[in-house]
Amino acid sequence: MSRTFVKLADTLVADFDISEFLGTLAEDCADLLGVTAVGVVLLNPRGGLEVAATSTHRARLLELFAVETDDGPCVDCVRGGKAVFCEDLGSEAHRWPRFRAAAHECGFKSAQALPMRLRDQIVGVLTLLSSEPGGADPHDVELAQAMADVATIGILQQRTIETGGRLTGQLQTALNSRVVIEQAKGVLAERGSLTVDEAFLRLRGYARTNRLRLTELARSVAEGTTDLEPILTHPA
Repeated sequence: MSRTFVKLADTLVADFDISEFLGTLAEDCADLLGVTAVGVVLLNPRGGLEVAATSTHRARLLELFAVETDDGPCVDCVRGGKAVFCEDLGSEAHRWPRFRAAAHECGFKSAQALPMRLRDQIVGVLTLLSSEPGGADPHDVELAQAMADVATIGILQQRTIETGGRLTGQLQTALNSRVVIEQAKGVLAERGSLTVDEAFLRLRGYARTNRLRLTELARSVAEGTTDLEPILTHPA
């Protein structure tokens, strides 16, 4: 837990990669809290919502559906700036009809959406998804909110966004980088007959082992300018 908070607070390094940072937030939350999956949705420069990171492919599909249909706890949370809990999505047919059906198809039965905000400035939302009703217990929810708060402060204090108006550009960079990473995952999954989640684990593992920036490696994979074999055979 302490290592996770150190990673989330260490955003002033010269080679800071916001896409990998948000991916770490989602994955470490899922590991520490014992939930099935975690998603991070950010506000884009136009005030709309975009999926920035998820711990699994199923979570990404559900969060994309929520954003596209403007329906679900993550949408209510980021719009209202307050946590939104649903211990049993099966009982929310009237509240989120489309999201409830999509969550069922993706195998999720509960959702807890926590705001990523600093005072009145909302950056996005962290969503905890569970395959069983009930979701994370109150202690774990408090821990997740603390992680979201630290991540939000880390984003806001970057050296490159110290002056007004730079945050928007950095968050848009994160969203653009995520598109490249998704493209690379698709290429690796198809070439190696892997699941999308397995493809991402190999991509990330290869980047870390060889001290490469995840976004740059993903771009080279998507553009077909790198040898895929070492990545495909890298331990997940």
